Amino acid sequence: MTTRLLNHWLWFPKVSLKRLNNTKSYINLGTEMKLLNDKKQFEKALAIFDQHGINNITTLSNFAITEVLKACAHMRDIQRGKIIHNLIASETKNDIYVSSTLIHMYVHCGDMASAQSLLDSTKTKTPSMYGIMMKGYIKNKQANKANDLFNEIENPNDVNMILLFNACAQLKTKEALDLVKKTSKEIPKSFYSNPRLLTSLLDALMKCGDVAHAESLFYSSKQKVLPMYGAMMKGYVDNNLPEKSINLFNEIENPDDVNVTILFNACAQSKTKEALDLVKKTSKQIPKSFYSNPRLLTSLLDALMKCGDVAHAESLFYISKQKVLPMYGAMMKGYVDNNLPEKAIDLFNEIENPNDVNMILLFNACAQLKTKEALDLVKKTSKQIPKSFYSNPHLLTSLLDALMKCGDVAHAESLFYSSKQKVLSSYGAMMKGYVDNNLLEKAIDLFNEIENPNDANVTILFNACAQLKTKEALDLVKKTSKQIPKSFYSNPHLLTSLLDALMKCGDAAHAESLFYSSKHKVLPMYGAMMKGYVDNNLPEKAIDLFNEIENPDDVNMIILFNACAQLKTKEALDLVKKTSKQIPKSFYSNPHLLTSLLDALMKCG
Repeated sequence: MTTRLLNHWLWFPKVSLKRLNNTKSYINLGTEMKLLNDKKQFEKALAIFDQHGINNITTLSNFAITEVLKACAHMRDIQRGKIIHNLIASETKNDIYVSSTLIHMYVHCGDMASAQSLLDSTKTKTPSMYGIMMKGYIKNKQANKANDLFNEIENPNDVNMILLFNACAQLKTKEALDLVKKTSKEIPKSFYSNPRLLTSLLDALMKCGDVAHAESLFYSSKQKVLPMYGAMMKGYVDNNLPEKSINLFNEIENPDDVNVTILFNACAQSKTKEALDLVKKTSKQIPKSFYSNPRLLTSLLDALMKCGDVAHAESLFYISKQKVLPMYGAMMKGYVDNNLPEKAIDLFNEIENPNDVNMILLFNACAQLKTKEALDLVKKTSKQIPKSFYSNPHLLTSLLDALMKCGDVAHAESLFYSSKQKVLSSYGAMMKGYVDNNLLEKAIDLFNEIENPNDANVTILFNACAQLKTKEALDLVKKTSKQIPKSFYSNPHLLTSLLDALMKCGDAAHAESLFYSSKHKVLPMYGAMMKGYVDNNLPEKAIDLFNEIENPDDVNMIILFNACAQLKTKEALDLVKKTSKQIPKSFYSNPHLLTSLLDALMKCG
């Protein structure tokens, strides 16, 4: 077997076994390879192994073997690694160090099946072997397998615990949360002195949604390190609690670049004037060295854009010497969010080798423009991008959306039906495109092709039915509303579109029943009901419902004025005048509100 494998190892130079006087000592060989590995000169390490060690591999020390396997792992040379494995299998199958290095080599090269097979065949399994495997599964988005492996370990160490928490953080399920809590109660108290373990535990609790437990653990900890603050801050952002993230940042004496990055993310989520002021203040106070961190710079640009300060973001972007693709992405997204699609397109044209995210943002900008020129750019770009980009479902969805919004339904259909892997968001883009292009029956037909529609698909179906306003559409709305999971009703967008569909199809009674049985009523739901009353010639009901709203928005005000315009009475006129004096001045910047107010005043005489 050894001879046959060596004969097929074509790229290894043949060294005559008879010239042993030219062969380095096996101890020196291992030491030399280690020195090269430490300097990250892995190719040189493999070269001296090829020259002096391959023909004597069965007599090399395990130390030398581990070093060559490390070099194979870093070079991702799995073929060479497998040959070495076959050559040394019988001599080293019981050596835990060589076995661990082999497992690491397979994991590092992405061959989890071979790594698992080797672990299974190893008699003496160590916590470090399990750790290598768990880390590999987490990296390959197979967190459940990492958890299964953890349950096999008799005496897990703190590293195994950390990896378990990382796996649970990736899963973000109730079962994962239960496992985190259970494990955190069972581990030795000494483990809690490990800041890395504590950080990963906080991260897992936050990612699984148990903010209260994470806070309790964090504030009871005596020694808080910066990564722990980071885990908490990021958890607050992920759980849509940006104010808490900002408050925690203010408790840190000397924040690092990661803490500052998360602060900017929190401010970007807040999108307030106060958040913008904090971003500007912090950006002036941080060390200049932080600006060499492209992630920090990207999050700063994103925060400025999301808080509406386009000019400041542009100034910072263009003075930056080293611009990375995520920075271009933050700027492009900011332009789209601030309704400046032309600027997003111009910036895209400055990028030499755009990635799939840049492409997605370009398509979003074109979708916002809805012009012939935008459509031409979408078609041109879609022909030029690498085929591998089409495996990104987000890109495909944004491309379909752009084609639909620019009015090329036929092209979108051709692309959609030629796609092998259709995801729910792609169905959503097509359905919404059909609705936007007044092809409602097509939207409904496509919905019926979906096996397990999500809440977004159902929402668009209701929008299509609302636009149809037929008895058949009403029947479909009622039928679908009975079949969807109860959890969907916690989505206010879906509930609003359902109320709108029922109202537009003329079933005010059903809409009222659903509305008043809902525990969490948001302003768009009030708006859907009020508009429905106006459409069904029930303006008094619209006015009565308006009076139930604590803090109406400009849309609610517009519908109130429309209801009063429909009534044309002195009481309606008095209400219009009274309300127009009470509304915030900022509402008057909405031309639709001003138009509906003028209409109401005129219609009421």
